[in-house]
Amino acid sequence: MVARITFESVHAGQQLPRLDVPITASLIVAGAIATSDFSLVHHDKAHAQAAGTPDIFMNILTSNGLVQRFVHDWAGPGARIKGLKMRLGAPNFPGDAMQLSGTVTAKEVIGQDRIVEVAVSGKNRLGEHVTATVRLALP
Repeated sequence: MVARITFESVHAGQQLPRLDVPITASLIVAGAIATSDFSLVHHDKAHAQAAGTPDIFMNILTSNGLVQRFVHDWAGPGARIKGLKMRLGAPNFPGDAMQLSGTVTAKEVIGQDRIVEVAVSGKNRLGEHVTATVRLALP
């Protein structure tokens, strides 16, 4: 049985279970296509190399989706993402693995919403790929 995350069961400083995401060419291309990002640096290795990178690299919308998946998988189906701020750093290339980690940084009640804020970090072999702050309403 999966533990149910509720506003009452969460505390500031709580760590989310780490998620390891293998970065494959298929993930990068599929993410770009799914988000209608047809920039060749996300699809064509020769074009990406001509632009100065060693290979194709992940687009920001795929990184956004992975951050949301990470937090929502922890919080469960009763959670609703209310806001997300994120910043990219080192690119994700095929063959990398990104380790997503998170920490609950705040809790507050706003009207009917019981909000939890989570700081997320996604690192690969080059360093920090993504940093994000996710605000979600919990049951």
